[in-house]
Amino acid sequence: MDRIDEKLLDKLSQEARDNERLRMNYNLHQHLDDKVQRLLNALEPGTEIPIHRHRYAAETYILLRGRIKVYFYNGNKELQSESLLDVGGGCYGIHIPAGQWHALEVLESGSVIFEVKEGPYTPLTSDDIL
Repeated sequence: MDRIDEKLLDKLSQEARDNERLRMNYNLHQHLDDKVQRLLNALEPGTEIPIHRHRYAAETYILLRGRIKVYFYNGNKELQSESLLDVGGGCYGIHIPAGQWHALEVLESGSVIFEVKEGPYTPLTSDDIL
């Protein structure tokens, strides 16, 4: 059993701050080939997440704490829209369809999302990053 509480989020956020990538995952799925990938993703301001897509998998983010901006692009790197995820502002999450180009900007230290996407895990290739 994995209890998702303040203690776990604090630990994960500290690990993200200590990591050179400024983010840290906590997988709730058992294997990378599971049909559903479920994880907590602690993200700190300054983490670099390029414009990317998951060609065959939709994904959903639910913000547990903090503030994150999600940007949506077309294939020419042109910004199409953006959404602010902010629990205090009433926007708790977002669903990203398969193939949608997107990127994140972390606006608040200690931000954590619950992320769900279709499996199995498929690493990004150069064709999936703008």
